[in-house]
Amino acid sequence: MRQKKKIINEMAVSFLSCSSNEAFGRAAVAAFAAQLDPTIDELSDIKTAVSEAVTNCIIHAYRDTLGTVYITAKLFENGELQVKIRDKGCGIENVKQAMEPLFTTGGEERAGLGFAVMDSFMDGLRVTSHPGKGTTVTMRKRLARRPVAHE
Repeated sequence: MRQKKKIINEMAVSFLSCSSNEAFGRAAVAAFAAQLDPTIDELSDIKTAVSEAVTNCIIHAYRDTLGTVYITAKLFENGELQVKIRDKGCGIENVKQAMEPLFTTGGEERAGLGFAVMDSFMDGLRVTSHPGKGTTVTMRKRLARRPVAHE
């Protein structure tokens, strides 16, 4: 039987899918993850993955309209960070295909590497989506350092 990991802290934030809010989402998760005293490289990995996920919401989920991007993050006592980035946009018809490197629905200006980047910078990536209802990206990162005592 798998032992349940103990959450030591969690946060939630939401914002409009404006491109100017991509940096806010990235910074919010980075500031929250800082409680686990990550290395500079770990923090950079987290920021890059979050940036890619938020950008996907802005560019693909809501396309030419504004919607809400939802981020939740949890810190676990074993030094793991879990980040969920969710939208209520158009959804993804074929998640497996969308996760293939170089596949994009965003036109020539898009590289189609968002999910590949997220997967390479994090220790776990799960994507669930329902056409017309939205997408949830769940990422995990195990940090080398252990969390400071929760106060």
